[in-house]
Amino acid sequence: MKGENRMKKLLRITIEGKTYEVEVEEIGVEGAKSAEISKTAPVPTTAPQIAQTPKETPKVAAEGEIVPAPIPGKVLSIKVKSGDTVAAGQVILILEAMKMENEITAPVDGQIKEILVSEGQSVNSGETLLIIG
Repeated sequence: MKGENRMKKLLRITIEGKTYEVEVEEIGVEGAKSAEISKTAPVPTTAPQIAQTPKETPKVAAEGEIVPAPIPGKVLSIKVKSGDTVAAGQVILILEAMKMENEITAPVDGQIKEILVSEGQSVNSGETLLIIG
């Protein structure tokens, strides 16, 4: 495998708002036992660590079921109001992320106890959007 012509690609990635340029080398799948790490391009020590935690299910607060933002984005429209009764799977909010409209649905049947965001507001991943009781 040492004599093969391997393709290298320069990629730009953004993690938590910081942009990094990385060079990757494509290796063959057949017979490949491990990836080689280039000693000429060390990984910067300032790169943020990406947590390897499993996705959490919505938490149940004392007041009810918390509905978190699954991804960062902007609240385009809120389809319910405080006091409304919703069914599991019903669209409750539209969140714009990466120029796409994402339907956020109720995870459980219940009544809207509190809406913690407003239309036009930017939210982070995991931020509580509303509570269903």
